[in-house]
Amino acid sequence: MEIISVAIIPLMIFAIIAHATAKRVKVFDAFINGAKDGIDTCFRILPSLIGLLTAISMFRASGALTIITNFIAPVLSMIQFPKELVPLAFMRPISGSGALAIVRELLSKHGPDSFLGRATSVMMGSTETTFYTIAIYFGSINVKDIRYTVKAALLADLTGILVSVYVVRLLLC
Repeated sequence: MEIISVAIIPLMIFAIIAHATAKRVKVFDAFINGAKDGIDTCFRILPSLIGLLTAISMFRASGALTIITNFIAPVLSMIQFPKELVPLAFMRPISGSGALAIVRELLSKHGPDSFLGRATSVMMGSTETTFYTIAIYFGSINVKDIRYTVKAALLADLTGILVSVYVVRLLLC
């Protein structure tokens, strides 16, 4: 079994090259064209990524997250949403790495088997880095009018955020 796991990638590469050769495809030329397209895509999406990363850094450094959390704390207590999860709920649609830093902090402070640790884990698995994904996908194909994409994606994220807390409360605590 170990031999198969070690050999699977070289065998896949060999099979792709053999199939392309059988179809009379110039493998190296196709590879070079694909690499050129990849570099072109990188240059097209680079401005979107720089803007997104700059906005994330400014948002985190400004203390706006703490202000927002304190402002909405009364509403959160009414719906029984833990105040400690608000930074993750705000950061997850924006930045995967920023959200992971918050997850690491929450898990080290409260533990992975606590209610907050479990809700954090479910929230990470139930939501997406919406703005990053939109910047990558729409930026790579030069779409300027994203119509209802952001609204629908953020509604899905909000649903995942709220339901993660209630599912953990219902099933695991």
